[in-house]
Amino acid sequence: MTKVESALTKQKIKMTPSEAIVETLVAEGVDHITGILGSAFMDMLDLLPTAGIEFIPVRHEQSAAHMEDAYCRVTGKAGVVIGQNGPGITNMVTSVAAANMAHTPMVVISPSAGTPSIGWDGFQECDQVSVFESITKSTVRVPHPDRVADCLRTAFRIAYAERGPVLFDIPRDYFYGEIEDYILQPHEYRIDSRGAGSTEQLEKAAELLAHAKNPVIISGRGAVDANGIESVIEIAEHLTAPVANSYMHNDSFPADHPLAVGPIGYMGSKAAMNTMKNADVLLAIGTRLSVFGTLPCYDIDYFPKNAKIIQIDINPGNIARTHPVEVGVIGDAKEASQEIFKRLKTKKPELQTDKNRLSVIANEKENWDEELTSLAMEEGSPINPRRALLELARVLPDNAIVTSDIGNVSSTANAYMKFNQSRKHIAALTFGNCGFAYPAAMGAKIAAPDCPVVAIVGDGAWGMSLHEVSTAVEQKLPVIACVFNNGAWSAEKKNQVDFYNNRFVGSDIEGPDFAEVAKSMGANGILVERPEDLKEAFETALKSDLPTVLNIQVDGTQLAPPFRKDALKQPVRLMNKYAHLDHRNW
Repeated sequence: MTKVESALTKQKIKMTPSEAIVETLVAEGVDHITGILGSAFMDMLDLLPTAGIEFIPVRHEQSAAHMEDAYCRVTGKAGVVIGQNGPGITNMVTSVAAANMAHTPMVVISPSAGTPSIGWDGFQECDQVSVFESITKSTVRVPHPDRVADCLRTAFRIAYAERGPVLFDIPRDYFYGEIEDYILQPHEYRIDSRGAGSTEQLEKAAELLAHAKNPVIISGRGAVDANGIESVIEIAEHLTAPVANSYMHNDSFPADHPLAVGPIGYMGSKAAMNTMKNADVLLAIGTRLSVFGTLPCYDIDYFPKNAKIIQIDINPGNIARTHPVEVGVIGDAKEASQEIFKRLKTKKPELQTDKNRLSVIANEKENWDEELTSLAMEEGSPINPRRALLELARVLPDNAIVTSDIGNVSSTANAYMKFNQSRKHIAALTFGNCGFAYPAAMGAKIAAPDCPVVAIVGDGAWGMSLHEVSTAVEQKLPVIACVFNNGAWSAEKKNQVDFYNNRFVGSDIEGPDFAEVAKSMGANGILVERPEDLKEAFETALKSDLPTVLNIQVDGTQLAPPFRKDALKQPVRLMNKYAHLDHRNW
């Protein structure tokens, strides 16, 4: 059946459950599925080429969901992953949990043990629904083969409505048989927008902003997903309000705009923090204001304690979840911003640009840029990691996509990576798992093949993802891995420096030359050991039509502050055996 025939028919069609699943995917516009093949879904797999759906095999299922997480963030379309029942699906736990924390729509097609053998602890049997219940927006279990299309539609409906992954669990014997059902188009069973929100709350928001003396805006992932950044700009320019990016969403407002002050959160922008701490009204657009993303940094307790907060979020559960609000708007970031702007123009129709505020913003940004450059140009042995980040930021074209992992250097990148276009910054976010950046880069490259894609990753996290270089070679995805190699799990090593008197346990890493490993896998590999070679290495990688791994040797002593000063304490030891480890005896 063609896509056109699917769209036109309103009669039930005789088909197999596998055909019903594949045709529902076709109706959803799915053009590829990521995972590792398995016997559990072989019948469905056999249909994909004819249906026009590409199957992209990875080397580890965790990578599949990271790829589709990034694919969705770049395109706005829910990614789809699949794996063998049991271990294939459980291998995705970490990456699905990360997508859940990142509010990324995704459907996990989860074949499970066949119904005749459930409960016998058979080969590769696992109660996958129970495993995924707490790390997805919903788990949809197919109760009968007749319901496969309906249940898959439900999975997509929830994934888009609640912004996160959904498990579609189907016993492996339910792919077979004969059913009669409809193939519906997405508009027949789901709506993507929730509208602008309550008129009363929008009025309150506009009134509050109209009388604000020092308004500040935080633009978040919701503004990106809603394609609403132009609406944020309109409000900002009308009020001459500085705009900060929410944590690790540096593409949520153009960095070259005069009102942009950069990101808040760990290793963010001092310009943003110094600007925000004086706000009397804070407009948070499309952000849940996460606890970690609003913690003090650089000893600046910047989140304003007395500001009246207006929070716009599509998810009611995020309103005032972490910070008390004056006005909560449940709605689409773009539509709500547009409605607030309309009301704002009525309440303050002829507002002139506040040149003094623009001057203050420009001064803060200039000071911060000078500090970042100064820190980067300090000598390192062999290379200051900040220098590498600075040089990378300088050579990246405007349309480049950057993915970043978790770790000391990856997080420091938050201060250096600037974006003028949306859907360009794909970070690991608050689940905080290593091994995200490289598979995410592959997913981003599939989503935007004409954009250069660069992954920023430490050598610890690289050990969890380097196997996917062979996937990038196989799939002809010329992504660039910038591996910052300092021979350590440096985020944790910094904790041992600051809290454990330089006693290093488990933090040092011995690894091969990652550039040579990349070459053996069919990719380009470049070893970078001198700061003066950085620019040429980056430019060479950007020009290559092969995947490239840059093994950048950086100084392991030049480390960023601990992620969570509030979560660690100086060690106290009560037994004599461990007394020498007590901080009071150092």
